Amino acid sequence: MMPTFDGDPRQLSPLVLAYVGDAVFELYVRTHLVSRGSRVQDLHKAAVHFVQAKAQAEIIHAWEPFLSEEEKAIVRRGRNARSALPRNASVSDYRYSTGFEALLGYLYLSGQNDRLQELLAHLDAELTAGRQQ
Repeated sequence: MMPTFDGDPRQLSPLVLAYVGDAVFELYVRTHLVSRGSRVQDLHKAAVHFVQAKAQAEIIHAWEPFLSEEEKAIVRRGRNARSALPRNASVSDYRYSTGFEALLGYLYLSGQNDRLQELLAHLDAELTAGRQQ
C-alpha cells in the first residue's frame, strides 16, 4: 500500500515536486516496459531513453495544449526553479524536464491519479515502440 500525502502539494518546492515526479515517471516507464516482457538489459536501455531530460522536455512540449492553466503554472514553477546545472543535457531541456517532473509529482501528491494516467496514456505507443529499439 502506497502512503498518502496529507499536505498541500502547492506549498512544496517545485524541486520537491520534481523529486517525487521523477520517481513516479520512472516507475510508470519501468512498469509499462516490464509488462511487455524482455531482458533486463533491454528494459534498462529502453527506460533510459524516456527518463532523460531531452525526452521529458519533448513530452511536456507535446502535452502543453492539453494542460490546464493550473498545470501550466506548476510546469513553469518547475522550469524556473534554481537547481544544479545539467551534465548530460542542454539547460533548456533540463529546465523543461524539471517542469515535467514537477507536474507529475504535483498530480501524484494531490491525488489526481486519473489525470496523471490520462496524460501518461499519451505515451503508451511511444513506450511500446521504445522497447523495440
